[in-house]
Amino acid sequence: MQAAAADWGEHCRRQCLELGVAFRIVEVDAAARSGEGPEAAAREARYRALRQLLQVDDVLLLAQHRDDQMETLLLQLFRGAGLAGLAGMPASAAFGCGLMLRPFLDISRKDILDYALANNLRWVEDPSNQSNDFDRNFLRNQIVPLLKQRWPGLDKTVARSAAHCGEASRLLDDWADRVLEELADAEQAGICLAGLSELTEEQRSVLLRRWLVGFGLKPPSAAIIKALAAQVSAGPGKASPPQIHIQGCRILGYRQKLFCIPAAALSKFTGDLLWPKPDARLDLANGYCLRRIEALSGIGKDYWDRAEVSVKARAGGEKLKLPGREGHHCLKKLYQEAGIPPWEREQRPLVYLDGRLAAIAGLWVAEWAWAAEAACYRVVWQAEAGLGDTHHK
Repeated sequence: MQAAAADWGEHCRRQCLELGVAFRIVEVDAAARSGEGPEAAAREARYRALRQLLQVDDVLLLAQHRDDQMETLLLQLFRGAGLAGLAGMPASAAFGCGLMLRPFLDISRKDILDYALANNLRWVEDPSNQSNDFDRNFLRNQIVPLLKQRWPGLDKTVARSAAHCGEASRLLDDWADRVLEELADAEQAGICLAGLSELTEEQRSVLLRRWLVGFGLKPPSAAIIKALAAQVSAGPGKASPPQIHIQGCRILGYRQKLFCIPAAALSKFTGDLLWPKPDARLDLANGYCLRRIEALSGIGKDYWDRAEVSVKARAGGEKLKLPGREGHHCLKKLYQEAGIPPWEREQRPLVYLDGRLAAIAGLWVAEWAWAAEAACYRVVWQAEAGLGDTHHK
């Protein structure tokens, strides 16, 4: 992104050589996505690269200082951020397999510069720091100097405010985590609408935001939280199932619960595939795969090995007789009985042996194909890498 980027890398290499520190350059793709600024894109690309480098118990040291913290808090304030945003940058945070520390966060830019000059340190200045096209630079070059003329200790007082906001934000997060343990269904990523409806409007907003952040999403906008809160405040059984899109995910409603599902994980299975005999894994076209694993109960190996194994999409009207249960049951009824969400019913493939329905992937095995205390196969249905761990059954 800078014409002199290669020179900066060489500067860092020489510094590390003099200090006896291992040096490595990692190139990243910092292209901005839709709606993302170049600074944010570059920052995310750096963090992705650094996260991959960290091993267990490694520590990443970052050099942001007190003036950076002040700029961060002011920018967040101008953007209408909540407590988490106004807390600024944490001095310590979990990062990848290790820890991220900012040891200079209580030291001013002036003190660092004075130290560098007094010790004849060599450094590189980013020329773009002088460009006021970027919000942070405009704030740093034009606004903060004026503010400091009136309030010389501004960086200290603003940093103190950030610390207060951080303390309050952590208290709210702790409260939300405790409540989520009671209301959220970790296995299916669902949260109970009835429990949410008993909370105050402010509590619901805090809890919903924390719930969504738990899926790795960025803190959602006030509009998203308002739309979700409107569904909840209508009360159980009165609100239509929400279908809200957020950061590549969809929030769906089923049986008085809200679910947050990656949009890429909602594709229907429409195939009709043969499962090659030697293969223990079969990739599906909708981003999922089937794995055949050995088990003590499931489809008998004898049945499987003798038959032509095929995998088909649900067509409707399928019936299944389950081991130990009287009569045949419609697949639709079995799904309803087990509480399988509607979107998942269209994703799970059906397994046939010689054209006869033998199993619903990851759920049931027909009585005629069932075996126990013998050599068996179990069919596991799961999302491929990149679709998250929403389904693994």
